[in-house]
Amino acid sequence: MTIYILAFIIMLLVVAGMALGAIVQNKPLKGSCGGLNKIGMKKDCDICGGDDDECEKEQERQRQAALASAAAPSDLAYDATSKQNKQS
Repeated sequence: MTIYILAFIIMLLVVAGMALGAIVQNKPLKGSCGGLNKIGMKKDCDICGGDDDECEKEQERQRQAALASAAAPSDLAYDATSKQNKQS
């Protein structure tokens, strides 16, 4: 039983170390060994359609959209200070 607990703790530390490394590097995850390109199915990719720069273009579009939405005032909030109270 001790071996199972020790193996579980070691695996937990390995997974935590890999997750921490991915967080610290702040890079997107990549496939290994060529992925679809290696087996000749690159053009069948639903995301990039065979264009290597398409993923980078889409990420830039998403960054710009996020910046634009962060700069715009939120429609979910109500600013009571901007309206005058009308009392009769």
